[in-house]
Amino acid sequence: MEKDKRNIKVVGELVIRLIVLSVFLFSSFFVINVKAQRITVKGPSTVAAGQPFQIQYIINTTDVKGFKLGNVPDAFEVLYGPSTSTQQSFSIVNGRTTQASSVTYTYTMMAHKNGAFVIPAAHAVVGGSNVASQAIRINVSGNFQSTGQHSQSRGQQRGQRVDRAGSRISGNDLFIRVTANKQRVYEQEPILLTYKVYTQVELTQLEGKMPDLNGFHTQEIQLPQQKTFHVENINGKPYRCVTWSQYVMFPQMSGTLEIPSITFKGIVVQENPNVDPFEAFFNGGSGYVEVKKEIKAPSVTIRVEPLPAKPTNFSGGVGHFTIASSVDKKTVKAGDPVNLRVVVSGSGNMKLIKMPELVLPKDFDKYDPKVTDKTKIGTDGITGTMVYDYLIVPRNKGQYTIPPMEFVYFDTHSSTYKTERTQPIQLTVETGTGGTGGVTDYSQRNDNDISDIITGDAVGEKPYYTFFGTTGYAVVNALILVLFIVLLVVFRKRAIALADTTAMRGKKANKVAAKRLKKSSRLMTEGKRTEFYDEVLRALWGYVGDKLNMPVEQLSRDNISEKLHDRGVVEEVTVKFIEAIDECEFARYAPVGDSDDVQMSMKATYDKATEAITKIEESEKNNKTGKTK
Repeated sequence: MEKDKRNIKVVGELVIRLIVLSVFLFSSFFVINVKAQRITVKGPSTVAAGQPFQIQYIINTTDVKGFKLGNVPDAFEVLYGPSTSTQQSFSIVNGRTTQASSVTYTYTMMAHKNGAFVIPAAHAVVGGSNVASQAIRINVSGNFQSTGQHSQSRGQQRGQRVDRAGSRISGNDLFIRVTANKQRVYEQEPILLTYKVYTQVELTQLEGKMPDLNGFHTQEIQLPQQKTFHVENINGKPYRCVTWSQYVMFPQMSGTLEIPSITFKGIVVQENPNVDPFEAFFNGGSGYVEVKKEIKAPSVTIRVEPLPAKPTNFSGGVGHFTIASSVDKKTVKAGDPVNLRVVVSGSGNMKLIKMPELVLPKDFDKYDPKVTDKTKIGTDGITGTMVYDYLIVPRNKGQYTIPPMEFVYFDTHSSTYKTERTQPIQLTVETGTGGTGGVTDYSQRNDNDISDIITGDAVGEKPYYTFFGTTGYAVVNALILVLFIVLLVVFRKRAIALADTTAMRGKKANKVAAKRLKKSSRLMTEGKRTEFYDEVLRALWGYVGDKLNMPVEQLSRDNISEKLHDRGVVEEVTVKFIEAIDECEFARYAPVGDSDDVQMSMKATYDKATEAITKIEESEKNNKTGKTK
């Protein structure tokens, strides 16, 4: 009875947890849809009377229609606007291109009197839904001394020259410089490629796409979408400049490799002298024209030297690395597992190195390691750690030494191969419990473990009922026989399933991924951005590794697509799964922006990962059902 009560209690708790989880997921889905469509407003909180200032409305998509500014108080004058600009960023990793875009509406205004004023919310149709920004409160105090026309104020505030319409835009007015931090490298040695924009004119939009590069493994450094210009002097002239994009590139072959030129398409604003800006504003027009301008970023040539003759145990690492190992316990019973952790740290081509080889004494069993990627991409290349967790099981008692592990890499500082070694680990294995592989020690046996014979008269009882030979006796024996056969079949199937490690990993892949996604959901709620993306990546890579029965280090986007296709998963689901991995890898190292944008991005990634895993499971179930039929 007590056992039944406990079972009922456990089932009840599970049902309650499922209901709470469903409500949480539903509310999260609702919140993400609400937050995905928003207008961010930026502007000064305090200005002086007569001082031009700007208010920007930023929308993280280009699917915008009917943008309308709120009713501007009479104390403000709109000098110009809206000036519409769009920004796009591209990244190419393993041949896959991802794109992010936003649109910004900019108004240039001026206050005529002091006081506290509120500019009401702006409205627009974003993604088919009506969305409003927050109202912005501006305090006007003091007077601003300004000279010149409104058009001059506008150009000065932006720090750029506003030319008359039809003026020629020369290569000295607007250009892009491309720099590589190294012109001569070894194979696999990282190169930082930087595209920097210099302008003396009013540049409002710029778009460009990195072409496919043969011979390079390329990863883009995520820079803020909202660009911040600063002033630099070039040949005695002041230019407003900004770092537009950066890439870390790993050459995969030797020789002279060229990074081709890129043609950017920009838009420059010029003044129309025949139109009065105030008359244009009240008539719904503009005193400015937009001029399209193509800017060609030059090509870059890199000389790649081949690596010297490679040692037989070369890990493939190029850069600078260290290696260390540890165990979670140094005294263990025979048959009990021990976690052996190996950590490779440093900078270089971290994602392309081979897993360190672990050699164990013959009395040990070893399982495939769990690989944790704790690296990030930056201006120094890929830095961080790769963590390998091995599960080892000693079978007999005794004193054992786990020999040092070697990690051979090419050191770019000294241009030589170097070998890093771990320290040997001493492990004491004691007698195991039960018959699960431990060696029983009888040296301390008690000689009196046989009890003395009991003396005296034996007392017997006369049975009052004989069950043997009755119908009930036959029925009970028949039931026991049937139960024995059923248990034999059930436990035989279970033993076969447990023996098939591959099948068990595949079956448990979804449960393991669900636990990790649950943890990532908690990290998302706590605002732990980096830990969230790390956990989602572990869930995705671990899931597909278990499902395909492949070590994570052997997985790539190509063989994932191929293997999932062979298992009957539709291409659309596979693409979504890989996109979730790409988003995590990019987002982990992207600069942190507005907190709402970060939460929105994490929610979108979480939903995409959950949906991709769910669709893969559904595809497998449907395929199995079809085969059964």
